[in-house]
Amino acid sequence: MIPDNLSRLAQLIREIADRELPQRFCCHSGSRKSDGSLVTEADVIMQNALAQALGEQWPDIDLLGEEMSDEAQQRALQHSDSGVWCVDPVDGTSNFSAGVPYYAVSVGLIRNNRVEMGVVYDPSRKECFAASRGEGAWLNDTRLQAHHLPTPLSDGMALIDLKRLEPALASRLAAEPPYKSQRSFGAVALDWCWLAAGRCHVYLHGKQKLWDYAAGSLVLEEAGGSAVTLEGEPVFRPTLEPRSAAAALDPDVFKQWVAWLGITCR
Repeated sequence: MIPDNLSRLAQLIREIADRELPQRFCCHSGSRKSDGSLVTEADVIMQNALAQALGEQWPDIDLLGEEMSDEAQQRALQHSDSGVWCVDPVDGTSNFSAGVPYYAVSVGLIRNNRVEMGVVYDPSRKECFAASRGEGAWLNDTRLQAHHLPTPLSDGMALIDLKRLEPALASRLAAEPPYKSQRSFGAVALDWCWLAAGRCHVYLHGKQKLWDYAAGSLVLEEAGGSAVTLEGEPVFRPTLEPRSAAAALDPDVFKQWVAWLGITCR
């Protein structure tokens, strides 16, 4: 059974997303932030709605949202010992704006320097990925079980974001890929969850923000998967600095993947 708090969180996110996002899907409008990323009306409305609802349900927990200022985000992180919601109101905004149905709402609870709960909801497919530390991960009502995939790295499918990798690594992957095929869908939180569900075999991203990966990385971890940075460190760190991630669900494939990448796990 899904833990009560996690079930409450998932239901809250589903209700708000189903109310606010379908009517604004394929809006073709928005503005660019200082880092060049797109923000739409939907991002702002979703973040405000989530902030209000989470504050009503859990008034003692602060909120860090992607659409907050850097200063406000940093202040929220200072409360991570007592708990802070890490919110990406629309992960995959470019897809959402263009009418590509690969986007999600991502909410993770950070406390004591780790993610304790996470929910990633895909309104297009009505798929809700949820995880609670030490208690498991779920896709809707089905538990995601750790299992070995009968596919070696050489026959696998990879989710790779080439543009955020160092040029030398990106060139090597393009010229000598160790896997059979490659995809890049454009929503980090969903990438983690699709990996956790066994829909691909390996994952690589060079620079993802805390709100991109907090919830999804817990889903993968609780499903039995593994992840490290390109420097061999644990991916999660309560910081606004971008983090790289190399991951796989199957432990044997993970070993092959990090070996090919030349990562020494610390």
